[in-house]
Amino acid sequence: MLKCRTVWKKLAPLARASSTVCRQNVRRAGLTNGRIPIRVPTAHMSTGPAGGGGDNLKYALLVGLAGIGGLTYAVKTLRGDQKRYEERIAEIESRPHKATKGPVTDVQTAAPAAEASETDAVPEPELEAAPSPEEPSPPAENAAPDAEAVAHDAEAAPSSKTTEPPPVDSTPASAKVPSHAPYLLIGGGTASFAAARSIRARDPGAKVLIVTDEPDLPYMRPPLSKELWFSDDPSVTETLRFKQWNGKERSIYFQPPSFYIKPEDFDSAENGGVAVLTCRKVVHMDVRGNKVKLDDNIEISYDKCLVATGGIPRNLQVIERAGEEVKKRTTLFRKIEDFKSLEKVSRNINSITIIGGGFLGSELACALGRRSTESGLEVIQMFPEKGNMGKVLPEYLSNWTTEKVKREGVKVITESLVKSVTYKDDKLEIHLKDGRLVKTDHIVAAVGLEPNIDLAKSAGLEVDSDFGGYRVNAELQARSNIWVAGDAACFYDIRLGRRRVEHHDHAVVSGRLAGENMTGANKPYWHQSMFWSDLGPDVGYEAIGIVDSSLPTVGVFAKATAKDTPKAATEQSGTGIRSESETEDTATSPVASATPPPVVEHKDDYGKGVIFYLRDKVVVGIILWNVFNRMPIARKIIKDGEEHADLNEVAKLFNIHED
Repeated sequence: MLKCRTVWKKLAPLARASSTVCRQNVRRAGLTNGRIPIRVPTAHMSTGPAGGGGDNLKYALLVGLAGIGGLTYAVKTLRGDQKRYEERIAEIESRPHKATKGPVTDVQTAAPAAEASETDAVPEPELEAAPSPEEPSPPAENAAPDAEAVAHDAEAAPSSKTTEPPPVDSTPASAKVPSHAPYLLIGGGTASFAAARSIRARDPGAKVLIVTDEPDLPYMRPPLSKELWFSDDPSVTETLRFKQWNGKERSIYFQPPSFYIKPEDFDSAENGGVAVLTCRKVVHMDVRGNKVKLDDNIEISYDKCLVATGGIPRNLQVIERAGEEVKKRTTLFRKIEDFKSLEKVSRNINSITIIGGGFLGSELACALGRRSTESGLEVIQMFPEKGNMGKVLPEYLSNWTTEKVKREGVKVITESLVKSVTYKDDKLEIHLKDGRLVKTDHIVAAVGLEPNIDLAKSAGLEVDSDFGGYRVNAELQARSNIWVAGDAACFYDIRLGRRRVEHHDHAVVSGRLAGENMTGANKPYWHQSMFWSDLGPDVGYEAIGIVDSSLPTVGVFAKATAKDTPKAATEQSGTGIRSESETEDTATSPVASATPPPVVEHKDDYGKGVIFYLRDKVVVGIILWNVFNRMPIARKIIKDGEEHADLNEVAKLFNIHED
């Protein structure tokens, strides 16, 4: 026993040194996968007789056994780690893939793989950077309804308020957003779509990225207050397909989803294309760095940028101050979701009141008035003017239009100013300044549009103090590499001066021009946009230029025939969006006459006619009342900018006296 203890005391330091060397070699083996040489420092070996007998042999034997044991342990440990790693990978690959719930705006950007490797031995993010072919595409960017089958629009479009976190293996949000767009279009409305088509026409390989805070692909807004309400399809709120006045059916969307490329394929698209990033909002612009920041802090750089942010519906201050019970029973009509909501509400209440006598208010009043005869819905329209569209139409025509709206089943209250709105006994009570009280179940506030200029401060863009909107030059350029189009643009019209227009055709015209100029066309705004309004399928008008009832007007009217209706015009042109059927080829130069100015005889029935708006004896605006497909002529009259001694002669150019 004593001998063993003596031997152990001699061997213990040597064994510890050998164990340290083995551990170091094992670590090296784990890194290099090489063999571990057994090296024993001879400085710790005891001397003995020549030939290596005695204690040296025992030392060598003990060191050898320790080295073999250490190597065996290292091999077993590495094999165990390898087995666990393979099991972990197999478990990850066997997981069922899940589609992300909610928009990607709520997905936090995943940490880079390099950072993950510092705290986790298994680099999972690298393995799951791209979804498998079987995994359905996340809905945030591509949840737009098909133009031919949009029955599931509401389900496909995610809510921007969803905050549920994605599964662990979801694709990071940053992987779906292009970091750079040669052409970046902010806003997903008509102006952006028109610009995208224009850019692609001039630059077929262009890559265009549209960023919109709506869940839908670009769509046309006019049918939301017109044809959709006259549909006999009970599922119209889901399909968003409507029959034009001529009976032909079409979708509200400009193009089906197949027209667009996916945002995640944007960088790799060899032939370019148009991608739409939905449910995203640009909150900051860095014009010096040519980049924008989204509401989830992701940045996108650009070469050329279009701001087409449109407008926000105005509300009455008395409604804003009235409290939540009033506000939740008030609709500000602008988007698809507003149409769906109001359509549903109108079927479940007894009374609805529209505040506003302009285009939108009058169109909705007529549309809902038709429904009142079927369901008994009480429809009320009130406004401060003396008649419908009193700010646009001359007084005699405004009064006639008011009677037309009344015949549609609408109770019209003119010269009414709202003093306050309260909620009492399950009813909204609208108190007018003249003491009148109107009780209703729901309010539609159609009192105008406020241009969306949220980016003005960060981008350093100038806002026009008179007309509102971003101030741009005749080429629709606000700053270097930045253009503005649509409702948000306050532009310089080379014929009529500075103005801002809130109509569909202007969005088309200005968007197209901005797209051309973004590709280097350098064209000024010269093509006068038109706008139109239909009070149902029987009465409608088209207008161009400055149509303001405060200007002097001259009207020339004739007896209408069966073909002088919006329905007949749609049948002839083949489209309900009448500006789509315009051609410049039909325009002819007006012929002046030396006869005195006409004295217009105001008749009780204004079947069809032409109303000229004058400024300094020059025609600056024209309304074609139940006269259709003559807009190129009106456009040329305004473009020429000449004085006309006899507007009766000019009216003959529109063939209003033909049967």
